[in-house]
Amino acid sequence: MEIYTDIEISAKAEKVWNILTNLNDYSNWNPFLVKAEGTIQKGAKITIHVQPPGLKSMVFNPTIVKNEENRTLAWEGKFILPGIFDGEHTFIIEELGSKTVRLIQKEMYTGLLIPFMAKKLNKNTRSGFELMNQAVKNLAES
Repeated sequence: MEIYTDIEISAKAEKVWNILTNLNDYSNWNPFLVKAEGTIQKGAKITIHVQPPGLKSMVFNPTIVKNEENRTLAWEGKFILPGIFDGEHTFIIEELGSKTVRLIQKEMYTGLLIPFMAKKLNKNTRSGFELMNQAVKNLAES
């Protein structure tokens, strides 16, 4: 299962990248990933506190799997054991012009629990992505 969202932002890719990679600042602006800690380096473990609208908050400890400066950031997490509930969260920054980008936020879910959680993921988690996208846009354009 995949959740895909995107938003156009009137800012340079570097500015959007700096917002997304400053994990320590998430608690100041992010309505979905309400707290984050760690270092953005491929192979590093980070801690993410997720608050999907209408659901209980959760804490994940994913591993950074992709870090292409000003372009792509991705982490992969597993719940309990691999194959139960796995997700790869990706941010892609596409340059549309010298001062305009498209931010794509998506997650690919796999595992035994996905069929049982698909409805909540598609509704609540998608709403969280959209809230976060708008918050990034507001911050980058201010």
